[in-house]
Amino acid sequence: MFFSRTPAGPVTWLVVGLGNMGEQYEGTRHNVGFDVLDRLADSLDVPVQRLKFKALTNTVTLGGEKVLLMKPVTYMNLSGEAVEPAAAFYKVPPEHIIVLSDEVALPPGKLRIRPGGSAGGHNGLKNIIAHLHTAEFPRIRLGVGGKPHPDYDMADWVLGKPQGEDRKAIDEAICHAAQAVECYIKEGPQATMGKFN
Repeated sequence: MFFSRTPAGPVTWLVVGLGNMGEQYEGTRHNVGFDVLDRLADSLDVPVQRLKFKALTNTVTLGGEKVLLMKPVTYMNLSGEAVEPAAAFYKVPPEHIIVLSDEVALPPGKLRIRPGGSAGGHNGLKNIIAHLHTAEFPRIRLGVGGKPHPDYDMADWVLGKPQGEDRKAIDEAICHAAQAVECYIKEGPQATMGKFN
């Protein structure tokens, strides 16, 4: 991957990892969006810790573009409160806002990349759609698997920590999703979906 640590020019993309702040949420299924953002930041050797727009942020050059990396500190279901002001400030259009999130409808480790679409029951995406007044922004969803049986509480499931083979598959997907972010910025949705879906 080509990275530069000295961004020039205006921010043209936002990359938003969804998750919840706090030690108790680290490594949970619901926090894979944060994990992808951390993976990107680690590969750049750049900390995502500047508090701005209700998010921890840093600016990087990725795929030849100036990109704001964001981890909203609002809790998952209020993520739009961070995304909307950042998009307004930098005048970034929805099609340049890549959102990274977990997806219970996909098996562990599978990626689904789309240039837009519904929230699919995901409260973080739902809130971003409400704040941006559109669902037409790209999202990279990481499969975390569905709950093991119908009686199992969904909140307990997504706030649980995957183990064994599931953990391994999700860790691999986190790496692929980080690569997919750069690919999306550089080559666009069709090429990225072809390579990573």
